[in-house]
Amino acid sequence: REQVMGVFRSLIFLLSFRLLHVAKGSTVWLNKNGYEDLVVAINPQVPEDANIILNVMNMIKNASNYLFEMTKHRFFFKSVKIIIPKTWKKNINYSRLKTESYDKADVIIADPYIKHGDDPYTLQYGGCKEKGRYIHFTPNFLLNDKLANVYGEKGRVFVHEWAHYRWGVFDEYSSDMPFYVSRNSKAASVEATSCPAGVAGIPVFQDCSGDKCEPRSCRYDGQLYEKGCMFIPDIRQNIPCSVMYLQYVLSVVEFCDKNTHNSEAPNMQNKMCNHKSTWEVIMESDDFRNSTVVNASAPPSETTFRLLQTQDRAVALVLDVSGSMSMHDRIRHLRSAAEAFLLHIIEIGSWVAIVTFDSDASEKAPLQQITDDAARQKLVQCLPIIASGKTNICAGIRKGLKLIADKMNTTYGSEIVLLTDGEDSGIATCLDLVKQSGAKIHTIALGPLAAKELEEFSTLTGGLKLYAVDGAVHNKLTMTFSAITSGSGDISEQSIQLESKELLVQHSGWMNTTVPVDKTVGNDTFFSVAWSLSQPFFFLRDPKGKEHGSSDFTIDNSNPNTARLSISGTAEVGDWQFSIKNLHTATQAISVTATSRAAYSDVPPVNIAAHMNRANRAFNPVVVYAEVSQGFLPVLGATVIATIEKDGAAAVTLELLDNGAGADTMKNDGIYSRYFTSLQGTGRYSLKVNAHGRNTTTRLSLKRNRALSLLGYRENGKIYMNAPRPKFADKEIKVKLGSFSRISTSSLVVNTGGDSAPIYPPCKVTDLHAHIENKTIVLSWTAPGGDLDNGKADHYIIKSSGNLLDLRNHFDHATSVNSSNLIPKEAGREESFKIKLENVIIKNDTVIYFAIRAVDDTNLISEVSNIAQTTWFVPPKASVPLEYDGNNEGADSTVIVAIVAVCVTVVCTIVSSTLCVLQKRKGRVDFETMQ
Repeated sequence: REQVMGVFRSLIFLLSFRLLHVAKGSTVWLNKNGYEDLVVAINPQVPEDANIILNVMNMIKNASNYLFEMTKHRFFFKSVKIIIPKTWKKNINYSRLKTESYDKADVIIADPYIKHGDDPYTLQYGGCKEKGRYIHFTPNFLLNDKLANVYGEKGRVFVHEWAHYRWGVFDEYSSDMPFYVSRNSKAASVEATSCPAGVAGIPVFQDCSGDKCEPRSCRYDGQLYEKGCMFIPDIRQNIPCSVMYLQYVLSVVEFCDKNTHNSEAPNMQNKMCNHKSTWEVIMESDDFRNSTVVNASAPPSETTFRLLQTQDRAVALVLDVSGSMSMHDRIRHLRSAAEAFLLHIIEIGSWVAIVTFDSDASEKAPLQQITDDAARQKLVQCLPIIASGKTNICAGIRKGLKLIADKMNTTYGSEIVLLTDGEDSGIATCLDLVKQSGAKIHTIALGPLAAKELEEFSTLTGGLKLYAVDGAVHNKLTMTFSAITSGSGDISEQSIQLESKELLVQHSGWMNTTVPVDKTVGNDTFFSVAWSLSQPFFFLRDPKGKEHGSSDFTIDNSNPNTARLSISGTAEVGDWQFSIKNLHTATQAISVTATSRAAYSDVPPVNIAAHMNRANRAFNPVVVYAEVSQGFLPVLGATVIATIEKDGAAAVTLELLDNGAGADTMKNDGIYSRYFTSLQGTGRYSLKVNAHGRNTTTRLSLKRNRALSLLGYRENGKIYMNAPRPKFADKEIKVKLGSFSRISTSSLVVNTGGDSAPIYPPCKVTDLHAHIENKTIVLSWTAPGGDLDNGKADHYIIKSSGNLLDLRNHFDHATSVNSSNLIPKEAGREESFKIKLENVIIKNDTVIYFAIRAVDDTNLISEVSNIAQTTWFVPPKASVPLEYDGNNEGADSTVIVAIVAVCVTVVCTIVSSTLCVLQKRKGRVDFETMQ
């Protein structure tokens, strides 16, 4: 057995370079210098238009040439797959999918939730060097050639987004701070936030009355220009960079490198990548290390394309019924969870087969289509109820694939849901079959002893890796099955979990639970109550006060510990209230579950996607992410609670935050994050995330990490303006959804390398700000924890310098600020510290930088924070009037409506403030903590 498993592990290791990206959702791999298997997917709700396909091809072909040039003859796009939705007509040129799917695509083509929101963007969860989730383009961006006047040539835009997605770099402009006070020259001056510094252009303010706008020179407001002032670049630049700023300028053919990088600019690239240039970050990537320069003027080959079309979903449940499944009520919980999956989770129109396995495999139900509730019930009757025998996982997989092939004549594009609680020495024997099948395998590890190699099936095929701990009732396993929804991208079809709660209730004790149903869901809604010992008394009251008693619920004789209620039509919007009393003589576990589907096909429901992974940063910490969104718009202000469980360890609860501090990359982007520092050794960890909002106006933000749109340009001294973009109040859209609740699950296998409980330092402070109040410098930041962003630090080290890079590179040698009276607060709270300036000479054109490190009670020290800047600067007088061509023949005069740029969290906070140079005279500097 050890020899076979040794070969198995060696094969997995050899494949790991390519499969690394599969595990994260992407199948892209670098073949010498060419990217292979890039997946572009079209959303099912996009109306059929062959020009979308043609324009995607042209965009990526052009992008390949640009990428080759912009990476100094190193990378290009070799092969691309385009997924056509099954809502489009069939075509003999379309192949069948294998393991590719919309939800794992690198690039998605989908309408925005709001009109005219055509900004291309990349969804990035993590920090510098960490790959993104996907690139998003709208159909209108691909079809409307006039938008080239706004964003630049499509291939150039694609390279900009690819750099976000593949290499984890960030934008070099800032919508939040388009200008800053610079010391790049001998005297301080107001400059545009750009890379490189010194981009030619002019600050302009648009005076608008109705639809008519006239540009004028910007006025100063304090040290910087007035709010609304924008930088209009010259359309002809004498500099060749940078792709992450001016992708629409034809002369731009490079990324900013070490020599051209503007380390002062208050942009996301400096904030997230510690003031490194984008090219330096790219050079540190695996791609760069595994490639060489191509000695040619063009890519070695043209990009090739394959068109694939989504088919009906075909799923085989392959379920372990070996003897160990009789322990801890596993077989009963399996039946209950699989029943919920068949009755309420899997989408109508799907095909399902059921296989069980012990030492051999048995067909319980051939592949058959779910056309109505009767078809669902028929499948439920085939679920297993008895467990005995040994474990032969490969026998189950072979039988599942055979049942699919018997009906579909192929296993391409199909899925297997493989559940087991045991080990099997023969897993390696069907590895090759799985690779060749073109099927995706989702694995569910149940309990602590499931085969350690189980997840390799998912790694090879891009399937989900799921894990459920043993419980007194089935809701944890049911929640795990609920994660296995269609990957087609049609969110209106998918089951959405509203609630999953389990409590231990004492004799005569009550469990009262409120399940809100918001406006975006309500179809196919069902509620269930489960108990571990005997049936409790319960009723469910709807928002209008109507009560549904236990007699209204269905209890199946084969599943006597669960009661279910399906709501006909669309469920009433509002709070549904469960009242449950434990009538049993002893304490028992009681759980409540609720699921629903979208109320409307054209209104996306609020959705949550939970993820847990080890971050590519110091100490490789585990980060928990939850993306809360409606359509493609982030939902702000939700309360998001994560629960992490491992067999044999107490559950850990964390509140995830969208505050731009600690594990959270960007404030108010709808991605709620937190470090998980309570690892209990190597093993599987399950994650449940609950997001809810209570009867408040929900705020939908706009996307970040977007290609910069061209507001206008200057040519031969004349200014040409594009039509103004629409403005949204507070840069957010407010909608009344009522109360909402969502549940999402995920899991992670962690190898702590023998260190059962890793020790972490405080996390890096990423939001240090500085400003002046009278003659006092005020520093503010979000408190880190003693262990990353949990707990609290022991003390802070604050330093200052007149040189930004000196402070970054030689923090320990910089001037110390006495902060001994500053006692750190709990992680996530706002910190503030005052530096009083007394009897100090104030000198114009002076810049001082500040940075901070946190120290825990074992003297572990955080990384150096972002760098905050304060400046004493008196701006010059207003400039001469502008020369403006109102006809604007050089730019599209059509009203191009796009989303207004959203604020980006700044790199080093450069605040309009007065500051002095601390000349070492007889004066002194006092420090005190903000009370």
